[in-house]
Amino acid sequence: MTDIAVASLQDQIAQLARPEQVDPAAARTIFERLRGLLSSGAVRAATPDPEAPHGWRVNTWVKQGILLGFRFGTLVDVSMDHGRWPFFDRDVLPLKKLSVDSRVRIVPGGSAVRDGAYLGPGVICMPPMYVNIGAYIDENTLIDSHALVGSCAQIGRRVHLSAGAQIGGVIEPVGALPVIVEDDVLVGGNVGIFEGAIVRRRAVVAAGTILTGSMTVYDLPNEALITPDPGGPLVIPEGAVVVPGARAVTRGKGKAWGLSLATPVIVKYRDERTDARTELEKWIR
Repeated sequence: MTDIAVASLQDQIAQLARPEQVDPAAARTIFERLRGLLSSGAVRAATPDPEAPHGWRVNTWVKQGILLGFRFGTLVDVSMDHGRWPFFDRDVLPLKKLSVDSRVRIVPGGSAVRDGAYLGPGVICMPPMYVNIGAYIDENTLIDSHALVGSCAQIGRRVHLSAGAQIGGVIEPVGALPVIVEDDVLVGGNVGIFEGAIVRRRAVVAAGTILTGSMTVYDLPNEALITPDPGGPLVIPEGAVVVPGARAVTRGKGKAWGLSLATPVIVKYRDERTDARTELEKWIR
């Protein structure tokens, strides 16, 4: 799609997003065009941008367009197995149609990918998993069982989302960066990454770690605190190895009761030993 055509679609979505009277039929048509472009990877909810403060630029108009679909879709019966397996959803939010030519491996067993999500060649989906509209998952990434990739989340190449990992999306507010996981990141089991966090390339997020856009991360090797800029995302540095930690409560009854609060801790940065352990994943792709 040409830049002129994308700009035209962007203008149309901006007009339809206004609270004045909107023609639902026109909104649905525009949304379906956007959904097709998202599904093909031609447009994204966020794109790499070296000139942006954190290296990524949010495409607000894409999020606005996705919200149009939620607003103007009609609830319909999308049940399976001749109605014996009931589902009901917006008619403008069908499942993504894939074929062998897509070069995406979806192992049988209850996974679902909404149309409007992009899956690059070599992506592996282990059952059951779920990918929401607006998500972008680059080539050779593995989405393990019970993993979720939320709306508009951006996942890089050769990422491993381990079993039970939850990658939030951040569709609203529309101006906020979605969750971004860059290339060659290992996300451990039962990890949660939410609220616009960015995980830089080659980082390792150990099992059970929770990252949100409002957290402080304790960087032990550099003896530093990593905090998000006002209104900005939490950024996990390239190659960081993040594990669940705890911080003692130092006031009031919390101190008296010996309580501590969960907090993520960077214990080291990737080295040859870490690389050797993650190298084993190539055998299952």
